Amino acid sequence: MINEEESDSQKIFSITELNRMVKNVLQHNFQIMWIKGEISNFISAASGHWYFSLKDSEAQVRCAMFRGSNNKIDWIPKNGDLIEGRVQVGLYEARGEYQLNIEYIQRAGMGELFEKFNQLKNKLKAIGLFDENSKKLLTIYPSSIGVITSPDGAVLKDVISTLRRRNKLVSIIVYPTLVQGESAPEAIIKALNIANTRNEVDTIILCRGGGSIEDLWAFNSEALAFEIFNSPIPIISAVGHQTDFTISDFVADIRAATPTAAAELISESLDQAVTQIEAYKKTIDNIMKEKLQSLSQKIDTYEKRLVSPSQKLLMQLEITSNLKKRLKFNFEKKLDEYKNNISGLQQSLLHLNPNSILSRGFSIIFDQNKNIINSSSKVTSDDKISIKFYSGNAQAKIINSLNENIE
Repeated sequence: MINEEESDSQKIFSITELNRMVKNVLQHNFQIMWIKGEISNFISAASGHWYFSLKDSEAQVRCAMFRGSNNKIDWIPKNGDLIEGRVQVGLYEARGEYQLNIEYIQRAGMGELFEKFNQLKNKLKAIGLFDENSKKLLTIYPSSIGVITSPDGAVLKDVISTLRRRNKLVSIIVYPTLVQGESAPEAIIKALNIANTRNEVDTIILCRGGGSIEDLWAFNSEALAFEIFNSPIPIISAVGHQTDFTISDFVADIRAATPTAAAELISESLDQAVTQIEAYKKTIDNIMKEKLQSLSQKIDTYEKRLVSPSQKLLMQLEITSNLKKRLKFNFEKKLDEYKNNISGLQQSLLHLNPNSILSRGFSIIFDQNKNIINSSSKVTSDDKISIKFYSGNAQAKIINSLNENIE
């Protein structure tokens, strides 16, 4: 039995608080799961939300599928439909009723595809295709981005408009492909090979809009998974809506919730750069401001140390005057040295000038080939020679040479 003191010390919860705590317990202790059941009591409310029960042969549970989730479904369920749903266990607080909040539904029978999906996922994970250390880093400032998707869908327009809005300088190259149907995996692989062969983009966005697991099945191809893993160009996978996952998402270098989110992700670096540049600019401005203030204070200090600026000016003028006198003296001294050197060179040139030598009675003798004769051994009798005097020239003939016997 609880005594009065213990009763006073215990907190008394309201129904609302209790239901909220129970809701939190349910949501935090149950992961998102898939269930299968038959729809009954289906209601499509004016708000756009769906309310119904799911039942099997022995039990049933209330369900709610809100407008943000059911507008991704391209068909409207009805009572008696056997469906599979991805659900989060929750609680409707107002009535204290446990319910399932459904994120996605599909017609029953798709479970085999999920089984194939999980088997392939486990296989590729085991051999390392999903390892984080194998992921390639995205280019920080891409100049060219490739987009692999359907050329006719709204997805391409959304991606291009987002990239243009966030980075007007980026070049966008589209590699069109099928994104749904039996031949889609092969077509996507071909587009990816073209992009890698051309090697003209920094990053590739592989994307398509949302749909059922069947619609997205092309992106669960094992062959495509290996092509993505071996691609030298980094790949962003953006297939379907935020709650959709494909094998391509796991093996790609990064997964974006939607195609638009992929475009924002790859262009985010430019916005960050602009923000960072602005931050650097502010930092530089602050540093310059502080430096200027510091220099101003130093100038004030130096000004206080000046005893007589006019006296210092006179001293500088006197120093300048002395330097001018020394410079003039040295200049005139050097000029006299150069004059004397030039005079000496002139005298040397005068003495060495052939005409000066010729003026003293000397002459120059040339043979018939205009070669200078400086030895009697270079002439013989009857040789014709030319003689150059200080003034004029003369022709002569050798009568005999001292090298010959004179009779």
